[in-house]
Amino acid sequence: MLALIRKNLTEKGGALRLAAVVAAPAAVAAAFVATAGWLSPDRLTPATFMRDFHAVDGAHPGFRRNHAKGVCVSGWFDGSGAATPLSRAALFGKERSQVVGRFALAGGAPNQPDAPGKVRSLALRFMPTNGAEWRMGINDIPVFLVRNAADFSDFTLATAPVPGTGQPDPARIGAFLDKHPETKNALGLLKARALTSGFANDTYNSLDAFLFVNAEGVATPVRWAMVPEQAVEPPAAGEGGQDYLFDDLLKALAQGQLRWRLMVTVGEPGDPTADPTAAWPEQRRKIDAGTLTLTKAESEDGGPCTGITFDPLILPEGVAPSDDPIPAARSAVYSRSFALRSGETKPPSEITPAAVRSGGQ
Repeated sequence: MLALIRKNLTEKGGALRLAAVVAAPAAVAAAFVATAGWLSPDRLTPATFMRDFHAVDGAHPGFRRNHAKGVCVSGWFDGSGAATPLSRAALFGKERSQVVGRFALAGGAPNQPDAPGKVRSLALRFMPTNGAEWRMGINDIPVFLVRNAADFSDFTLATAPVPGTGQPDPARIGAFLDKHPETKNALGLLKARALTSGFANDTYNSLDAFLFVNAEGVATPVRWAMVPEQAVEPPAAGEGGQDYLFDDLLKALAQGQLRWRLMVTVGEPGDPTADPTAAWPEQRRKIDAGTLTLTKAESEDGGPCTGITFDPLILPEGVAPSDDPIPAARSAVYSRSFALRSGETKPPSEITPAAVRSGGQ
């Protein structure tokens, strides 16, 4: 198992260091203190995680502390109406909502090289005409690697490179896994996932459970995924290059629109909602809630996603948090990261394309 971990850490360049996402006002940060309980007993705070990210990837002023390498995208979401029996959120009706998003790689290094196995993320801000907005950060892994914020901090430090070698300490990782068999199992699922050739044909999962609340006030646990309409292909042999994943995305958008289906998985009694390391059964009912269409890519240097925190607790009426502790932790961490980078001088981003737009609206 340790050989597998070392392989992941070197070849997947941060796949084992998934951040809290993978992007919140001060009021939400205060709520996180109360709901996530980080201040007791070990006094974890958002600043703790800034320290953890620094220990792993170093200092990169002006950048997001995790998922630092990315590019802005925009388009729209067309609701299908199929999710309205479960949620009264306006965007699930048969209407179009404008979307701003961001593709990124996990990890705090803004100039890390692309590689097939690195964890990819898609962050989205839905802005319906007749309802409150919805933000999310979703990833191309099947489950999260830890159950709560404290475990995430410990795991991040356990995988930090050792001075002098630049590699994680296998004994430190092994000690963590001995205490956390759920993480060991999650790592196995991560390694077994099917890799695709790029951002455009990848599936992005919510990982955390939320509640859909309908017009009658009935709450239903859900998870969701953005499933590509683009043909899924495996990575080509020998594929690579410093920015090849982003270059391929920009080329795809220049050639035409990219689309994903928002597939909502409906939980049943007994499905874990407080443990994002545990997968739900594949046979659970799925609802096609609508289509995400992306048409344009822009640099983060002044692009539409630059000033956005993709806070998972910014939710429309009809979507609510569950008892999963990770979204509250992410919300507070993103707020702290935003506050820090807003006061720093940022060098140019690695991905700096001119605006790339596909045809059609």
